[in-house]
Amino acid sequence: MGQNRRSRPLEGTEAPPRGLFVDRWGTLIDGAEGCLEPDRQTWNFVPRAVDALFRAQQAGWNLYLVGNESGVAHGRVATERWLDVEREILTRLGSQGVRVQRNYACLDHPLGKGAHRRPSVFLLPDTGVFYHALQSDGIRLEESWVVGDGSLELAAGERAGLRTAGVRTGASLSDGELHVDPVFVARDLAEFVGMLLGARVAAH
Repeated sequence: MGQNRRSRPLEGTEAPPRGLFVDRWGTLIDGAEGCLEPDRQTWNFVPRAVDALFRAQQAGWNLYLVGNESGVAHGRVATERWLDVEREILTRLGSQGVRVQRNYACLDHPLGKGAHRRPSVFLLPDTGVFYHALQSDGIRLEESWVVGDGSLELAAGERAGLRTAGVRTGASLSDGELHVDPVFVARDLAEFVGMLLGARVAAH
């Protein structure tokens, strides 16, 4: 027991956690947000992505999922449908040992419909998700990463001072909405995490 005590950092001296913010559609989950449409009943994780998150978690990274759910905001997808899918995503990840610290899903938009017609600081490319994690979990933004297949999440990460990584799955950085210059571009999430844990990713 004494040996276990000595192996732990003294209370209050632990290094602040780092966050790995992962875009949902196209980066973690194969396919676009259209998977939520009523006629699309199935979806799958990008190959090797869940194992990559597990390894990152084991290495001490706090895991966050991020993304705009514009289909819900604009009334194409029922809120209840999204909640079912969200529950399934977290359950399937949990069954493989992956614990998501927070799932940031913005269901609102200033031009949305019904109850979702409102502005939100969590709507990418706004930076609310990152500062919420900073306030709630004490993560070091400057040592955290956001990884995604589109420009909105990467632009938000850049604005908040995070390091950014693009992947060639999903939209493959071709959405063209905003100009981004990611620190690193990987074939997929698994390749990026492999580089990250191997300490071969260039510093920002």
